[in-house]
Amino acid sequence: MPNDFDVECMRLALDEARVGAESDDVPIGAVVVANGQVLASAHNQREATGDPTAHAEVLALRAAAEKLGTWRLDDCSLYVTLEPCTMCAGALVLARVERLVFGAWNAEMGAVGTLWDVVRDRRLNHQPEVVAGVLADECSASLREFFAAKRDSG
Repeated sequence: MPNDFDVECMRLALDEARVGAESDDVPIGAVVVANGQVLASAHNQREATGDPTAHAEVLALRAAAEKLGTWRLDDCSLYVTLEPCTMCAGALVLARVERLVFGAWNAEMGAVGTLWDVVRDRRLNHQPEVVAGVLADECSASLREFFAAKRDSG
């Protein structure tokens, strides 16, 4: 169940998503938090960098690990505006993220229950807590508006 802090952090992730949209990247934002403090935030940068792995989640996890000086993000929560894909779900499991909070469901690539459930797979050595649907309508609207504008301009 989401709490007020979850909503506040998801709003930060939405702000990051908007930054990505300004540089023509799909508006997905992510924030990593530990002990009530934001460690890192990022937005998709695939278009900006030409890097297929430059998803918001991966970039935020990298920045948080660098800040902490360790790849183990055991005490961290990852907030992201869209249900992670298989790559990002795998990355957060490998980073030992304690808690995943996401906004919109991802019907095309979702790997936290929609198409696959990577994060809850008992065969893996870590399963984070999952809170889904936080500000889902706002997160979905951001994506819908971005793609509608793309269709209208193309």
